Amino acid sequence: MSKMERVLEVLSTGQELTAKQIEARFGVGNARATISALRMQGNSIYANTRTDTKGRAKTKYRIGSPSKAVIAAGYKALAAK
Repeated sequence: MSKMERVLEVLSTGQELTAKQIEARFGVGNARATISALRMQGNSIYANTRTDTKGRAKTKYRIGSPSKAVIAAGYKALAAK
């Protein structure tokens, strides 16, 4: 199983992961590039930024369901080709 498949498998269970967690747990060199590649495969991966009590922002990635607007934009882009 590839690193990308392992990341997708964990995200599919409902867990949220930061870029540092993805890089450490799966040995991925660039977590943002991995997430981007998974998105290009059609996976709905969302980035949620949260601020902790000390004011530090952390981005966590999760699998989600696309909204109707996102689906409509996709169909519109396909129709424009």
